[in-house]
Amino acid sequence: MNITVLGAGAWGTALAIQACRRHKVMLWARNPVQAQSMQTQLINKRYLPQVALPSELHITGNLDGAISHTYSSQSHQGLFIVATPMAGLRELLQKLPQDSRVIGLCKGLEADTGLLSHEIAKQVRPDIVWGTLSGPSFAHEVATHKPTALVAASADTALSRHIATALHSEYLRIYTSSDPIGVEVGGALKNVLAIATGVCDGLGLGLNARAALITRGLAEISRFGMAMGAREQTFMGLSGLGDLVLTTTGDLSRNRKVGLGLATGQTLANVLAHLGHVAEGVYSAPTIAQRAVELGVQMPITQAVVDLLAGHIQAQQAVAQLLARDIADE
Repeated sequence: MNITVLGAGAWGTALAIQACRRHKVMLWARNPVQAQSMQTQLINKRYLPQVALPSELHITGNLDGAISHTYSSQSHQGLFIVATPMAGLRELLQKLPQDSRVIGLCKGLEADTGLLSHEIAKQVRPDIVWGTLSGPSFAHEVATHKPTALVAASADTALSRHIATALHSEYLRIYTSSDPIGVEVGGALKNVLAIATGVCDGLGLGLNARAALITRGLAEISRFGMAMGAREQTFMGLSGLGDLVLTTTGDLSRNRKVGLGLATGQTLANVLAHLGHVAEGVYSAPTIAQRAVELGVQMPITQAVVDLLAGHIQAQQAVAQLLARDIADE
């Protein structure tokens, strides 16, 4: 099968490494200089500097060439995997061929519209068949063949099964779901909760506080998702609880690192400069909070993160505000 991975960040590169063990894979990098460097040196210096790229992986900075790699194989069930940040999804979708089969890896909400990936795809390209791949997965571990379980979700059950068949291997176990809303909500909102948990751990509040924060965070994610039409049970699975636990507690989590930095009193600008990579929770938190208001969903932890990121409160104040909330039923 021909597969094109659009986006050579850590996650796109990691999945391309896995996929090229069984398929003909083309990885597209937006920066042609980066693409050339990756192809000649067989390493992604910026995102996965310690991982050797397989020689059979083809890398290009030419978008038309990357698209034709899979478009020419449509009759053979070729796949496009979109691994760009949310900000680049809309533009890229407009360039894909008609009736393409597309897997989205983007996690977050579009800043200007508050839309999730599947909503953008439906709005921009209703002719394509859209699916989402998500779950508890650090790119470095996927790239180095650590066992990982993910979920492929689509309203088109044939596509979710096709994704699972294409990407399932001895290192990747792919489950299927017909709830793309729930899967995308879990992948987007867990990043905000990871910032909150990083703050909790950075302040040394203890394991009890961390467990409470993760649990109540899951409740916020579930309320938000169900208000959008997701199934509650989705949030007990890989893309919900699984991804939340990994991102809030794992040392490789960029969003958790943001929270840890803010807890020490650093400015957000300094934290992000030191991080050097995108932490999606920083950019999606205000949009999530706004959409929650529109949905009539209470999300106090998310709102506390928004206020903290905006500089309206300090880390200790955020904790105090959450603890001072009125008694409520769980």
